[in-house]
Amino acid sequence: MKTEFEKMRSGELYYFTDGEIMASLRHAKDLCRRLQTMTISDEGYREVIEELIPGIPKSSAVCPPFHCDHGNGITIGENVFVNYDCVMLDGGNIHIGDNVKIGPKCQLYTPHHPTDHVERREPKETAYPIAIGDDTWLGGGVTVCPGVTIGRRCIIAAGAVVTRDIPDDCLAAGNPAVVKKRLAEK
Repeated sequence: MKTEFEKMRSGELYYFTDGEIMASLRHAKDLCRRLQTMTISDEGYREVIEELIPGIPKSSAVCPPFHCDHGNGITIGENVFVNYDCVMLDGGNIHIGDNVKIGPKCQLYTPHHPTDHVERREPKETAYPIAIGDDTWLGGGVTVCPGVTIGRRCIIAAGAVVTRDIPDDCLAAGNPAVVKKRLAEK
């Protein structure tokens, strides 16, 4: 039988008040709190960000302030830059490819609450993964909704709300975000 944490990571309905999940949340909140008084050049920054986001490459940086639910559900590729004040709710896994630029105040949300109002009263939800392809740029204030995949070499315009998948080599904008044009491949 799966634990609630395993259900969370596999997109199944889970109880977010489960002890293992709550311990993971507390651990991440403590690390995020410690980051709030740091810059990416401060002594101790690397140790904290590497504990929060295991496996983050030395070539990548996440600028505080930064908030996440667990941190251990985030995978960041090489040469990634995440600007100030981003939120990544990683109940579901968040995969960020190589050479990705994420503007300030971007929000990546994997949790999805039940649509039935009575069921929504209970402490349960699902979480759907987000993937962002290599060489993609999210402008400032972009929101990425649960279950969305953004392709490689995309540009998502500032303020866009991405509610569905975006194919490779596209510029998307708006709320909800729609493909405005195909980008030239090199």
